[in-house]
Amino acid sequence: MKITNKSISKRRSVLLVPILASLFFLSSFEEPQKEAERPNVLWLYVEDISPNLSCYGDPNVNTPNIDKLAKNGVRFTNTIMPAPVCSPLRSAIITGTMQTTLGTHNHHSSRTEASMIKLPDHVKTLPEIFRKEGYFTFNQGKDDYNFQYVRDSLYSGEYRDNGMYGLVGKEIDWSLRKKGQPYFGQIQLYGNKYIYSKTFQDRVVRQIDPDGLKLPVYYPQTDYMQEEWANYLESVELTDKTVGDIMTKLEADGMLNNTYVFFFSDHGMRLWRHKQFLYEGGIKVPFILTYFGEDGKIQKGTVNDDLISGLDIGSTSLGLANIPLPDYTEGKDFLANDYQPRDYVISARDRCDFSIDRIRSVRSENFKYIRNFNTDRPYMQPSYRDAWEVTQRMRKAYQDGELNEIQARFWKDERLAEELYDLKNDPDELVNLAASPDFKKELDKNRKILENWITSTDDKGQYPEGIEGLKFMYEIWGDKCVNPEYEVLKTD
Repeated sequence: MKITNKSISKRRSVLLVPILASLFFLSSFEEPQKEAERPNVLWLYVEDISPNLSCYGDPNVNTPNIDKLAKNGVRFTNTIMPAPVCSPLRSAIITGTMQTTLGTHNHHSSRTEASMIKLPDHVKTLPEIFRKEGYFTFNQGKDDYNFQYVRDSLYSGEYRDNGMYGLVGKEIDWSLRKKGQPYFGQIQLYGNKYIYSKTFQDRVVRQIDPDGLKLPVYYPQTDYMQEEWANYLESVELTDKTVGDIMTKLEADGMLNNTYVFFFSDHGMRLWRHKQFLYEGGIKVPFILTYFGEDGKIQKGTVNDDLISGLDIGSTSLGLANIPLPDYTEGKDFLANDYQPRDYVISARDRCDFSIDRIRSVRSENFKYIRNFNTDRPYMQPSYRDAWEVTQRMRKAYQDGELNEIQARFWKDERLAEELYDLKNDPDELVNLAASPDFKKELDKNRKILENWITSTDDKGQYPEGIEGLKFMYEIWGDKCVNPEYEVLKTD
């Protein structure tokens, strides 16, 4: 079968993860069967959260279940994703290849027959590779891949078509596998997207008082922004509760000690300068790798400060299962004996929904270089977030002159071609050093890295998107599509 998403929905669908097991149920659970020697690999794949967890030092949230993962595993402090938005990022991670290499870089692309993107024959997805090696594979929640695929070749279990948002795996876990068969599974957690549920406030673990919350300096300390941040932190705590439910079931089913658990977010939280942008808030995510058994390949309770690409998650998953990495993968197995840490990670932002842009970044240990290719359009060009009340209030605050220089910068029409930040001394990326003579050498080095990467990988973002992909967006969003690329589709 081919993926054809004909039913378009503008409304986000919130999937509810049920409570997986109660403590009473666990106390009467039968003696579990002994698992196979090959380890299981489970991804807890969270949407839209930044490293705002208590184990990462945030004092405003309680995340005991995620903290327990960190206590029994490795907490990574510099995990950088290849994209700051869902579908390009997910397309990259599941293939182990940058979305810009495969042409899957535009958000929500390949959603119609006419705009379908095919992977090269030699490129196989991670679940296909695991399956070939005898693993049971499943994904509970959205796939959101920007390429053509036959879902039954990737995952077991039923699924539904969620229109523009792609195919969504219905509730499934490891229980359907053959006896003793190892599994590679994913459970998608809603993270910051929990707030879209009408029952969110009824389900929060605790109400977080917005008064006194200290926001990032690029946001104003106003009641509406503090309320937004409080809701975000409440969604993080709800995510932690769900993690606890999953781990409880894992233990009840006798698999806790033979399962590597990867906990990570796809990109940063939903606000501006986070999601969809290449600042730290958009691409730096929490990542914890846990193993509760005694003979694992990780050192428990440790912290790793190496630069990790999101692409490395898939490569390391294969390595833990003793499956050779494909020769085309751009990820690294950071547990391999011959592993060499990265000097930098490159990330890319292209069209997000109907907003067309092209941004690239080079993230090294101490610096972030950002190249804005479309300086004719502002950072906050029209987007789906314009409908949010918090966006409207921020835009009005800017228009009324109520924002300071740092807070107003992101809302102005001006946009420089290059940005360079000293992350060690300026972690919030506020002081652009691109024009400073003292940092010319660093600027030139990063320019060269990016230019060489664009050429060597044939970065597909340098080419215009096909007319059918633009047509798909235009038919959904209509007059909101103001970028000049859409002019060819407009008629009197």
